[in-house]
Amino acid sequence: MAVLRFLYSPAGRVVRVVVGIGLIVASASLGGWWWLLALVGLLPVATGVLDICTLGPLFGRPLSGRRFRETAGQR
Repeated sequence: MAVLRFLYSPAGRVVRVVVGIGLIVASASLGGWWWLLALVGLLPVATGVLDICTLGPLFGRPLSGRRFRETAGQR
């Protein structure tokens, strides 16, 4: 699946971290109950930094990005 290959790639990790930081910044600027959006933003930041993909196991792929790239022949 092309989406999973992208999410496991280094570029996919960067995109996840940037999107997560964007959600956190947006929630900080909006204030009020929007802080809950910051909690949602923590998930893509954490998965990008830790090199894991939470969608992988749903499709029978490993959780670890390193293991996925090894099995897929990527570096």
